[in-house]
Amino acid sequence: MTTTTINGFNLTAAQVVAVARDHAIEVNLAASSRAALKESRDYIESTWMHDEAPMMYSFNTGVGMLKDTRVKVQDIVLFQTQLIKAHACGMGEPFSEEVSRATMLLRANAFASNYSAPRVEVVDRLLSFVNAGIHPIMPQKGSVGASGDLAPLAYLAAAIAGFEEAEVMYKGQRMSAPDAIRASNVGPVVFELKAKDASALINGCTVSLAVALLAASDARNMLSDACLSLGLTLEAMRAEMSAFDPRIHEARPHAGQIKTAAIIRDLLDGSTRTTHEARAVQFPEELRRTDIPYTARIQDVYSLRCAPQVYGPVFDALDYIDTILDKEVNSATDNPLIFGKDGGGFEIISGGNFHGQYLAQAMDLLAMAVADLGSIVERRVARLIDPTLSWGLPRNLMSGVRGVNTGYPVMQCSLSSLVMENRTLCMPGSVDSIPAKGNSEDHVSNSTWCARKAATVVSNTQYIVGVEMLLASQALTMTENLLPGFVLGKGTQAAYESVRAQIPACLDGDRWLHNDLEVARSFIVTGSVRKAVVSKIGEFV
Repeated sequence: MTTTTINGFNLTAAQVVAVARDHAIEVNLAASSRAALKESRDYIESTWMHDEAPMMYSFNTGVGMLKDTRVKVQDIVLFQTQLIKAHACGMGEPFSEEVSRATMLLRANAFASNYSAPRVEVVDRLLSFVNAGIHPIMPQKGSVGASGDLAPLAYLAAAIAGFEEAEVMYKGQRMSAPDAIRASNVGPVVFELKAKDASALINGCTVSLAVALLAASDARNMLSDACLSLGLTLEAMRAEMSAFDPRIHEARPHAGQIKTAAIIRDLLDGSTRTTHEARAVQFPEELRRTDIPYTARIQDVYSLRCAPQVYGPVFDALDYIDTILDKEVNSATDNPLIFGKDGGGFEIISGGNFHGQYLAQAMDLLAMAVADLGSIVERRVARLIDPTLSWGLPRNLMSGVRGVNTGYPVMQCSLSSLVMENRTLCMPGSVDSIPAKGNSEDHVSNSTWCARKAATVVSNTQYIVGVEMLLASQALTMTENLLPGFVLGKGTQAAYESVRAQIPACLDGDRWLHNDLEVARSFIVTGSVRKAVVSKIGEFV
């Protein structure tokens, strides 16, 4: 069994994604963090658990506009319960189980840094849920990303505490949190929360971060796949490769642009389909003058020729987004925070680390970058099915009885609907703010919505990239006999073979296209084509 140990300072985005998606990974708390949490908590219990202690927000005071109202020690346990119930006000479909897992891991890791002051038992309870596969059900709607993701995290806290009202997913079944706790033997059904425990659990933009990490990881993998789908289309259209000459990109030296061109040159290394000799062969549906010798194509359309200039900004955007997410993974994002004092002891300071603006802006950028990636890919798909735009590829990539069979035009139409949806989802959410709670929260980040819509854009674009792989491979199969002796590049050949192994060529027109759509997306979700290429030529991105 693989184990991940957290201490609040060096958890990686890749580890979060791995734990979210692999239930076999066990997560433990580092001994150093356990000792630090005990030290700060012992100080709290011995120094501040009386009604003459200084007023400390959400520790011994109410929240929001009730920040000046003292909560007596005798009421602190009840306050934890009431605080969770008062914030469990979410709506809509629940987040996925992988988001739930990532959220629990991230919250535990934030506590492990010892800035939040919950009891160590709270961290253990979170990790016991992760390790047992108990996943709190959190509604997707209701958070504005400041003071953190209060609404969805309240449902998580309710499950951790064993509230009868809380629901979880456990072994594929939706059930009450107490039932899952009993079935899994993770500890007492009712888990009493004490001073600061509840506010620590519900404060912070952790749900936004969980969604963001998964979406950014998927986008990074999909961009690699989009390089493969581009390579296959370049082969299918017998493209002019001069646009990928390194001298062009060194003259405009953006890192992502240079990287994209180098990837394509590597994937198509050895290709003879993308040569003047291959282009000189006239396909049956290719409109071309035959009374004069074939002349060089010179240059291709933008969706082929300008791919490095469009993919490059996506690479660069993802690099920037990763810098934000890497910091957020090991950040303390609740309020207030506890700090050690010189000479011993601790102090609590109120601040605003719960505000999700960093995440909100990063996710708006992710949505825009991926939406434009999907846009250029869809334009190439549209060319693949039109012989007047693809230099003679069969119309609609249609096989079998012409007219009786239609081919793939509706698949392209469906992709265009996703492109339009993506464009709408690119409306920035991070610039939208409505004050809440008596204007005490007079500027909010909207980070949860920004992350949710970015994740939707990524999911939509997985279909678009997968379909380009599918249709470019169909085009290659249908024109293979027209170009005897011409070969694909080493990377595109490996990609083509992987696609064909998963979806045989459609040569009779008898196809239930919904299945093809889902398999095409699975190319991206599982990384099957990408892994096949890596196994043949090594890492290419």
